[in-house]
Amino acid sequence: MQTQELGKSGLKVAPWAFGGNVFGWTADRTASFQLLDAFVGHGFNLIDSADVYSRWAPGHSGGESETVIGDWLAQGGGRREKIVIATKLGGPMAEGQGLSRDYMMGAVDRSLKRLRTDVIDLYQAHMDDASTPLEETLAGFGELIKAGKVRAVGASNYTAPRLAEALKLARDKGLPRFETLQPWYNLYDRDQFEGPLQDLARAEGLGVIPYFGLASGFLTGKYRTEKDLEGSPRAYRAKDMMDKRGMRILAALDQVGARVGGTPAQVSLAWLRAKGCIPIASATKLSQLEELAKSVELTLDAQAVAALDAASVINPGEEPVRAPPPRPSTEKKAAAE
Repeated sequence: MQTQELGKSGLKVAPWAFGGNVFGWTADRTASFQLLDAFVGHGFNLIDSADVYSRWAPGHSGGESETVIGDWLAQGGGRREKIVIATKLGGPMAEGQGLSRDYMMGAVDRSLKRLRTDVIDLYQAHMDDASTPLEETLAGFGELIKAGKVRAVGASNYTAPRLAEALKLARDKGLPRFETLQPWYNLYDRDQFEGPLQDLARAEGLGVIPYFGLASGFLTGKYRTEKDLEGSPRAYRAKDMMDKRGMRILAALDQVGARVGGTPAQVSLAWLRAKGCIPIASATKLSQLEELAKSVELTLDAQAVAALDAASVINPGEEPVRAPPPRPSTEKKAAAE
């Protein structure tokens, strides 16, 4: 399996990251173990989680995903050495939230305990914390790295100005820099990343690991009519994309897929890789995992990329929904990551 380095972190990862939001939520413990074994068995190694996964689910308090990963690791068999663990902090938990130094010190220990490991390979700020000075946050990450609890740090959901400020501060003050960026990016939601944020990530050599890689399942092609939405926990989001532009994207995915021999999901992930990203995508069934695993065998040529770019461009009157709509419970955007 070909790997690439995440920024300048020294972490080498395969070209698909498993989205751990499903562990302990839409994939129970047994299914999660099977998925993790199959994922690693295919030679993949980057598993992305967060302390808040899956706090949005009824009866959950957060930490369910990390706990499942930790229980899987506890089986031994060299599992820890085969994976790169990426998790996040900063979202609302019972103990608090944010990126202050004091909160970080407790949050990392709680995640380490749930993950049953001594070190987190990539520890990410889940979202910006405007109430905490960036220098305090970066210095806190520095303490965690020095203590051997964290290997590298990354940012998620940062704007271009704030990310640029953080990177400059790291250079000027000799603090750890964000080596990765986790933005909201896929064929449907391009405007969240393309432009200044993408330009900055490229200029700084950051590893880009976008979430919503399959747009909550819409880009798999399984949601094409209202009937297809019945019973889906992500129907709230897929419904928003069943517009003229969304159908145009699906048609382009079908056409490109027929030419290159790939499914809509595989082509969608291949498009993200063509843009220099390592996409995050989840699976809840082994059949889904097998499909996603085969996506790395696809390399899109310039013609295919251009066709998908043209189909997904935002034309006048086709402005996408810019944020997930309110959810019926405490479910946050993290649920669809």
